[in-house]
Amino acid sequence: MHLQGLLSFPLTPFTEDDTVDLAVFAEHLEQQIAAGPAGLFVACGTGEFTALSRSEYRDVVSCAVRVAGGRLPVVAGAGGGPRLAREFALAAADCGADGLLLLPPYLVAAPPAGLVAHVRYVAAATRLPVTVYQRANAVLDEAAVVALLDIPTVTGVKDGRGDVDSMLRLITAVRTSGHPRAAGFGFLNGLPTAELSVQAYRAIGVDSYSSAVLCFAPDIATAFHRAVLAGDGASIRLLLAEFYLPFVALRDTVPGYAVALVKAGARLSGLKVGSVRPPLVDASTQDVTRLAAILARGRAALATLEA
Repeated sequence: MHLQGLLSFPLTPFTEDDTVDLAVFAEHLEQQIAAGPAGLFVACGTGEFTALSRSEYRDVVSCAVRVAGGRLPVVAGAGGGPRLAREFALAAADCGADGLLLLPPYLVAAPPAGLVAHVRYVAAATRLPVTVYQRANAVLDEAAVVALLDIPTVTGVKDGRGDVDSMLRLITAVRTSGHPRAAGFGFLNGLPTAELSVQAYRAIGVDSYSSAVLCFAPDIATAFHRAVLAGDGASIRLLLAEFYLPFVALRDTVPGYAVALVKAGARLSGLKVGSVRPPLVDASTQDVTRLAAILARGRAALATLEA
């Protein structure tokens, strides 16, 4: 399953007494679906996978499958050590998910061949299509990415490293491998605030990307995506200058703001998503004020484009 286009990575809302708020989650999902993404990636990084219990994970995935109702695919995160990742994969399949995003294995550093073995081990648990998330301690090389083609349910790689040179090497290795699955194997741009790297990744053949901004400013995220598809460089530059670059500058001030600031943005939009769970910290009052100003700048820029 290779999804092409803009990809949604919904937040997981929590109540004041620290339980998953499925009613708000369903509302959030409907808003995301209305924005027209190619797929929903739930209980992943932005959805605070590592903060969820197994029962909460099942609730989140089941709710997403129910709300999506077949309108678009639901991909669930799975991670941890190999046995735990298999358990999450089985739970996702049991809840009706359409695919898996396999997150980096917990803590352990390993060579690329070891990562392939980990993927093979987890993928064997279900028939669900698997996208492998390359990030942090999970780094592929050319031999490893070609080896993934021999795992029938592995359908692509999501990159969260941002090394365009390395990605070009991986893509070229796959496309020129002669493997019968080479042409259909997918590559996704999964960098935090991927809009900053969209043009560079498209130049090497990666058209799909995740958008955390879609979670709290779908009007800006979808306008940017339309500009990318149209090759509208002027609109891209305006939205980068007025919204995305200031947003990323604020995001980079505190570790974990890639999630916490997105949750703050969702709260500013009126969605009661609650706080992040530790070890993440909520955005400060001052930073939420800064975010509101950045959103206002972005929407002012958007208004000039739509005038």
